[in-house]
Amino acid sequence: MTRTDLPWLLPSAMTDPRGPELPGDRGAPRPRRTVRDWAVDLSMFLLAAGIGLLALESSERAGNTETVVLLDLLTGVIACCALWARRRWPVGLAVALAVLSMPAPVMSGASLLALFGVAVHRPLRPVLMVAGLMFLSGSVQALIRPEPGASVVVSVIATAVLVLLVTGWGMLVRSRRQLFVALRERAVRAEAEAGLRAEQAQRLAREAIAREMHDVLAHRLTLLSVHAGALEFRPDAPPPEVARAAGVIRDSAHEALQDLRMIIGVLRAPADEGNRPQPTLATLDTLVAESREAGMKVTLDSRVEDPSAVPAAIGRTAFRIAQEGLTNARKHAPGTEAVVEVSGGAGKGLTVQIRNSAPRGTVPRVPGSGQGLIGLTERAALAGGRFEHGATGDGGFSLRAWLPWTA
Repeated sequence: MTRTDLPWLLPSAMTDPRGPELPGDRGAPRPRRTVRDWAVDLSMFLLAAGIGLLALESSERAGNTETVVLLDLLTGVIACCALWARRRWPVGLAVALAVLSMPAPVMSGASLLALFGVAVHRPLRPVLMVAGLMFLSGSVQALIRPEPGASVVVSVIATAVLVLLVTGWGMLVRSRRQLFVALRERAVRAEAEAGLRAEQAQRLAREAIAREMHDVLAHRLTLLSVHAGALEFRPDAPPPEVARAAGVIRDSAHEALQDLRMIIGVLRAPADEGNRPQPTLATLDTLVAESREAGMKVTLDSRVEDPSAVPAAIGRTAFRIAQEGLTNARKHAPGTEAVVEVSGGAGKGLTVQIRNSAPRGTVPRVPGSGQGLIGLTERAALAGGRFEHGATGDGGFSLRAWLPWTA
């Protein structure tokens, strides 16, 4: 559970989507006080009241009349109550309290807490201006109503120290809030970018599907067109030839429709794969051999009786899934053993599973990880099959796909 899961523990400025930097446009709804805001405001009120009571006791010891003490008490109560508005008008409240506290030491605690609010909610320039005004107010107060038993110099130094401490504390709180907002915005931006990358991967997979549809279906449709043209230009052909041509047309059309439903494409580089034969399930042995030559430990368990009987589209899909699974194992779990299992038959479907054991040691994250799995999910879905992946109980990883294989 993170801090953002409990918004009542955050200041209202942190829950405002406009951010803590913006004081809010006129007419714009202000965020409501959170539980934390009420607790902090109450603490500020009690702290200011405590400091005011100490100043009031000092005023009584200084020999002031009852009228002066009563006025000090009333001004102190008003200043403490005014702190509840420090979030809405931080600068105005701090300036007013700084001016009014010159003849009234009881308001000193409230004025310092108002300065803290300015340091939290406003940038550096107004903070320095209010801090300077607060120091001037404390210095004048030390001259007009000096503390009993303390010199003016000591009072001025104490005022400077308190102003610096309160200002530094407020700026520290402000910097931490800005850091939190920056991290939150970065997380939101990273999530949005991940979504865009996923959409781009799906779009690229669909474009590859369109390219391979041309490669695979062109041969079948050309064959269909040739036999249809022969029937058109030779209407007097013997019945056996007409029947044979019609059978070829029917079979080609049926296979073309099957490919149109199941094909999911080949993600290939146009420059180096355009003129070579497309992979099928029968070439899976070659893929495994190439992986072994590269130094990878691969075990192939194929329980398909006749790999060449697998439809071309299904064979290409199974080949690409196995290829991506071995690639993932080589990237994310180098040095481990991978197991490729192929099973199924006509009418049952074809199942392809690739497993690898847990990696040894820490493996650095590869940039762009996960995009291949998105493409495989798209492939299997468009082929009418299912694709699932995830970690195994022993810390390894497994890919499993089921593809339809009609009788």
